[in-house]
Amino acid sequence: MRPLPFAAPFHAPLPPRDANASAGDEAAPFGNLPEWDLSDLYASPDAPELKRDLDWLEDACARFAEDFEGKLAELDAEGFLDCVLRNERIQAVSGRIMSYAGLRYYQLTTAGDRVKFMSDMQDKLTNFTTPLVFFTLEINRLPDDHLNGLFDENAELARYKPIFDRIRAMKPYQLSDELEKFLHDLGVVGDAWEKLFDETIAGLTFIIDGEELGIEGTLTLLTDHDRSKREAAARELAAVLGENIRTFSRVHNTTAKEKEVIDRWRGMPNPQTGRHLSNHVEPEVVEALRNAVVDAYPRLSHRYYELKRKWLGLDRMQVWDRNAPLPTEEPKLVNWDEAQKTVMEAYAGFSPRMAEIAEPFFDKGWIDAGVKPGKAPGAFAHPTVTDVHPYVMLNYLGKPRDVMTLAHELGHGVHQVLAAGQGEMLSSTPLTLAETASVFGEMLTFRAMLSKAETKEQKKTLLAGKVEDMINTVVRQIAFYDFECKLHEARRHGELTPEDINALWMSVQAESLGPAFDFMEGYETYWAYVPHFVHSPFYVYAYAFGDGLVNALYAVYEEAPEGFQEKYFEMLKAGGSKHHKELLAPFGLDASDPAFWDKGLSMIEGFIDELEAMED
Repeated sequence: MRPLPFAAPFHAPLPPRDANASAGDEAAPFGNLPEWDLSDLYASPDAPELKRDLDWLEDACARFAEDFEGKLAELDAEGFLDCVLRNERIQAVSGRIMSYAGLRYYQLTTAGDRVKFMSDMQDKLTNFTTPLVFFTLEINRLPDDHLNGLFDENAELARYKPIFDRIRAMKPYQLSDELEKFLHDLGVVGDAWEKLFDETIAGLTFIIDGEELGIEGTLTLLTDHDRSKREAAARELAAVLGENIRTFSRVHNTTAKEKEVIDRWRGMPNPQTGRHLSNHVEPEVVEALRNAVVDAYPRLSHRYYELKRKWLGLDRMQVWDRNAPLPTEEPKLVNWDEAQKTVMEAYAGFSPRMAEIAEPFFDKGWIDAGVKPGKAPGAFAHPTVTDVHPYVMLNYLGKPRDVMTLAHELGHGVHQVLAAGQGEMLSSTPLTLAETASVFGEMLTFRAMLSKAETKEQKKTLLAGKVEDMINTVVRQIAFYDFECKLHEARRHGELTPEDINALWMSVQAESLGPAFDFMEGYETYWAYVPHFVHSPFYVYAYAFGDGLVNALYAVYEEAPEGFQEKYFEMLKAGGSKHHKELLAPFGLDASDPAFWDKGLSMIEGFIDELEAMED
């Protein structure tokens, strides 16, 4: 999602596993599912503390501009540090306000008062912060030696150098002060298209076997043991998306065109440049990741789905078979207490410290777990601001994969708690590294569950589930990335019809999934429900980046566990204060080495090798 200036970002949802909820949007017997207590932010929308903070923010932004606009070049090191600290305080207060408005909205996206409240807060903050646009523009007009001299004079100021490095990476693409302010003000218009997408998705209804479901309940039927239910869900999903495809097409056309116009004015060489800059990752590193995964399609997804086709006893796989449970897998619902115990034991097995950090999420109202009408689909972790704590959203309905989703999002939460010590400006981790703790948390939980498997079939079920999750996290996300690259390139040449977008989607599906599949009529519309394409263009490669990185990290942990935990926690505590090269160096890893990605992918291959060996 494109956050407002100075608002703490939401981590985009877990990559669509095409099922992470259960059939039905009403309460189910999974125990007492926790709900958010947002009072650590504000007690209510009319809380006096909220008005106090809005008043303070309006005044602080005006005074900041009055004190510093046109004067940055004249500041000494102490004065520059004061400027930075005041800016950071503005970020903290605005981040608290938008975190409260955003979390409240995601709990019930169809409630008019919540939609209005969030829009009103966005409008106010945009107006308040418009005078601050000068800050980054003036920083980028300062000579390198001038800034470096200030850093040399003041160690506390030098701590913020990584932030200035990222700001100055945008220097070649900076527009005039007037245009930058105009784009800042115009941002709320672009945000409206994101809200339209969210509200449309949340408001969709699907009728399957006479039962009315939301998108979460429909997606989860794609993992049902009953093949006829999976097919019915897949066809109903296609039908409803098809009925709304012109709305989704309009959203994608508009947001892609908006991006193209801004990128063109900025002189960015391609649509991906902005994402790479915000991720603080070199384009060639992402290209090496993408190429390594695409080259591995035959060894990963193609090989696995051929195995699965045989397990299911099918001549051809259909799209509704992709996430089907194995025939030997017993239907199982996991209650909340068991899910909590499973994840916490896995975390504690790695380090008691990790479990201690995770524990408050469960008993202090930091998790909102249940599926409710109007609640946003998917799952995410939001760090809010560094003097509060993160919040985790799930749509938990008892599937074994929901346990892995809990492990994933709780990993984000632990990461965000550890990084909070860096302060508002340095705590936020680039997306490529933001998935490290979440995917590592999943791996810990999977390994703990695998160690308890008592039979060959239990082990096979767990291994197959892990391989499918890794394929969804790596192969599917790189295919999504390729789709986005094609979409944005095509949009540069004119308006795209729904049929045009459908064709782009299908162009990456057979290549990534392999020859075992047939694709039903209507599957070409499935691009429409993926939120990342609207909220965070090109975000998706971060999942593949994170999975490959964690696979390599975990291999280091297995080879030399002594002292690993402390190095791991130091990496998470760094937040956004270090480049990925510096963070990985203590582990002897380097993501800029093309062989690095092959090392990560080899873990997935190894799991598939194990599954093939079980067939003998």
